[in-house]
Amino acid sequence: MSEVAARFSSLAEQTELLVALYDPEDRLFRANHAFRQAFAIAEGERPSWAEIMRRNHGMGQGSVISSDDFENWLASARSRRGKLPYRAFEADLLDGRWLWMTETTDRDGWMLCIASDITSLRAEERELRRDRDLALKASQTDALTGISNRRSMVAQLDALVRRGAMEGRPGSICIMDIDFFKQINDVHGHQVGDAVLLDFTRRVQPFLRRHDCFGRIGGEEFMLLLPDTGLLDAEAVINRVLAVIRDARPLPEAPGISYSCSAGLAAYMAGDTSQTLYARADAALYAAKRAGRDRWESR
Repeated sequence: MSEVAARFSSLAEQTELLVALYDPEDRLFRANHAFRQAFAIAEGERPSWAEIMRRNHGMGQGSVISSDDFENWLASARSRRGKLPYRAFEADLLDGRWLWMTETTDRDGWMLCIASDITSLRAEERELRRDRDLALKASQTDALTGISNRRSMVAQLDALVRRGAMEGRPGSICIMDIDFFKQINDVHGHQVGDAVLLDFTRRVQPFLRRHDCFGRIGGEEFMLLLPDTGLLDAEAVINRVLAVIRDARPLPEAPGISYSCSAGLAAYMAGDTSQTLYARADAALYAAKRAGRDRWESR
C-alpha cells in the first residue's frame, strides 16, 4: 500500500462519517470502523447488503424498518438501491441516530456509501423530511409486492434507452406475465392470487444484479430491465427464472397449487425509443402466450 493510500485508509478509520464500498454483487468490500459499528459487522467480514439488513433486523439494531413486513421492506429497498449514479436519502438507526446517506455507483457497479450524522436537526424538521421521503417511496412502489411500480419502471426504461442512445451501451427488457392468473383468482380466491404474486416477486429477485430493475406494471404483469446486457445473456437469465417458477409452490399448506409464467424479450437497438423497445418485448410476450405459455420469445 502506498503512503497516500495508507494515509487515506487511516483517515477513513478515524472519521465519524460512515464509509463503505460495495462490489458489483452488492457484497461489502471494505468499510470503516464507524460503519462496521453502526451495522454490527466484524472487521474483515464481507456480507452482502441484504445479509446485513436481515441480520441487523433479527438482532434489533441497525436501520429502522418502517414496515411490519420485513421481506416487503427489503424488496422495496432493493428496487431503489443502485439504480442511479448518485442517490441521497435519510435513514433512522435504532440507536436514535438520524443519518444523511449517499450512494455513488459507477458504471461497473461498484458503490461508495457515505453517511453523516444529522441527528442535531430540529425534531419538527426531521418529521417533515421523513414524511416527505415516505411519500416519495410510496409513489414509486407497488403496495402489494414492495417492488417498483409502473411509474418507476417507465422512468427506468427511459434511462436505459438514453444510455443506449448517448453512450452506445446495451440493454434488454423483459415483460413477464403469470399464466392463467385469472383462473387462479377465480378458482382459489384473490388471497391465493396475491400469494402467487408475492411468491413470483421473491423468486425472481435472487437472479438480479443490484442495477437491474424489476417492477410490477399491471395486475399479473412485470417488467425486468437488464442494463449493459445483450439478448443472449438476457435469455440465460430468463431461462433460469422460468425454471424456478415452474417448480414453485407458493402455498406450503397447499402443495398442489403451482403456476408458470411467459416472457417477452427485446434488446435495445439504435434508433429505439422507450415505446418501440417496450412494444417489441410486449409483442414477444404475446407470441410466447400463443405458442403455449411457460416459455419466452424475443423480438
